[in-house]
Amino acid sequence: MPHSSNILCRASLMAALCLTGSIGIAAAANAADPVVIEFNDGVITPQTVNLAAGQETTLVLRNSGASAAEFESKQLKQEKVVAPGADLELTLPALPAGSYEFVEEFHEDQPSARGVIVVE
Repeated sequence: MPHSSNILCRASLMAALCLTGSIGIAAAANAADPVVIEFNDGVITPQTVNLAAGQETTLVLRNSGASAAEFESKQLKQEKVVAPGADLELTLPALPAGSYEFVEEFHEDQPSARGVIVVE
């Protein structure tokens, strides 16, 4: 009998591990996906970013250009320099509804270097 109880114990442990893994995967799938903002020598894509109100969000600031880029938002009190060819993650706290302007400061004289985060 010790052998059959050992098998039963292992089967129960495996079932618990599978259930725990499934719950972890479901939680990760429900989390907000990072939002990519691409900078390419004065061109921001997309220029309008829509976010859900009251939800923490991670922005991936991607610089695909040949020169450094600087994400700046005075309203969000954020300023980040991104090297050419690099990605930088910026986690925003849960924000109230509103519009939050940002600029790629090294090219701020170009209309394509301005954007807005719209939180609804």
